[in-house]
Amino acid sequence: MKEMAIKEMGISFSVYSEGNNVDRLWPFDIIPRAITRKEWIIVSKGLKQRTKALNAFIHDVYNRQKILAEDVVPAELVLDSHNYRIECAGIRPRHNIWAHICGTDLVRNHQGHFYVLEDNLRIPSGVSYMIENRELTKRVLPELFANHSILPVDDYPSQLFKMLISVAPVERKKPCVVVLTPGIYNSAYFEHSYLAREMGIELVEGPDLKVGNDEHVYMQTVEGLVRVDVIYRRVDEDFLDPEVFRKDSVLGIPGVMRSWLAGKVSIVNAPGSGVADDKAIYAFVPTMIRYYLKQEPILHNVKTFLCRNTPDRDYVLANLKSLVVKPVGESGGYGILVGPSSSQAQLDRYSKLIESEPENYVAQPTLSLSTGQTVVDNHYEPRHMDLRPFILSGKDTWVTSGGLTRVALTKGSLVVNSSQGGGSKDTWILEPQE
Repeated sequence: MKEMAIKEMGISFSVYSEGNNVDRLWPFDIIPRAITRKEWIIVSKGLKQRTKALNAFIHDVYNRQKILAEDVVPAELVLDSHNYRIECAGIRPRHNIWAHICGTDLVRNHQGHFYVLEDNLRIPSGVSYMIENRELTKRVLPELFANHSILPVDDYPSQLFKMLISVAPVERKKPCVVVLTPGIYNSAYFEHSYLAREMGIELVEGPDLKVGNDEHVYMQTVEGLVRVDVIYRRVDEDFLDPEVFRKDSVLGIPGVMRSWLAGKVSIVNAPGSGVADDKAIYAFVPTMIRYYLKQEPILHNVKTFLCRNTPDRDYVLANLKSLVVKPVGESGGYGILVGPSSSQAQLDRYSKLIESEPENYVAQPTLSLSTGQTVVDNHYEPRHMDLRPFILSGKDTWVTSGGLTRVALTKGSLVVNSSQGGGSKDTWILEPQE
């Protein structure tokens, strides 16, 4: 009965672990492994370390630019990037935090080691699926939660609200926080409305907000104007303010950048944070950790070749069949070439692209990613997957107990993004049994 319910809802579950007793948890052989809390503590420390260094980098880039002046990171790599926003220069957001919400994608190789695949610092999504997957698991298999200590994920909205309050620009007894959505036609609208409802705050669209003559942001309500202190934006910054970015935008708020520059409102994530959300910048994150924090990285990067560098480009072109090639500014799994599964025509096309625009591409070795059993056409098959935990940074830093495991539903595919047809699984962090 439970197996049928699971198949009808299209749900499958993954747990990563080293424990010998994990197989007993699942009667249908869907869960091969689990992450223990002991292991997750180390991962969480690594995620906090990484996010702290990334925020230090963004703040430095828009202020002193010390890391560029000392040529630790090539200045042209940052300043020539389309993700660098000159409009943000000189800004000092509260706590010097720019990327308040980070979704870091982790992969695990066949040896069980975690690697950071990429950092998502602009508008990371998927947290609502993480929470809903857990709710469905509890309904289908309540006895597992009664008999095993599985760390919760449903505290995310309260932790998110706590972080948003902590970055309000002034000390007010009750800061007003809103979620800014592009509207009902956005693919992540469910998440926008879900988080607003769970936090007990207003879900608004651009026309609901206006910037007053005093440069404060106000929300239009039936009772009059209400001052807004924090905007959790789910609108891409290109559409955020037609006075500064795209002039044809009807999704944003005219003048909101003026208000932010004046310190009258906080915007989460801050405009300009995408400068560190770049696949070329990714290669320098371990260097940032050593530079800003004077520490060794806890989590490892995947080795990355920058095609802008002649030796790297020559290596990539000579070994294209064994590499994964990514455009530096794309997201959502678009524009990726997976060499081992590509045709000769595709390889030839990417060779020409790399030769003509080398600065737009990076390449990485093809990892032997871990897999999880997934329901496919009424039977189970292994599929590649990654894990996206969420890190909240404000006055304090907090990491989810697990995250969203994304699954490539196409057999053999290494691209797990939902926009590329991927699915998701619940992920458990387990306390050891007494």
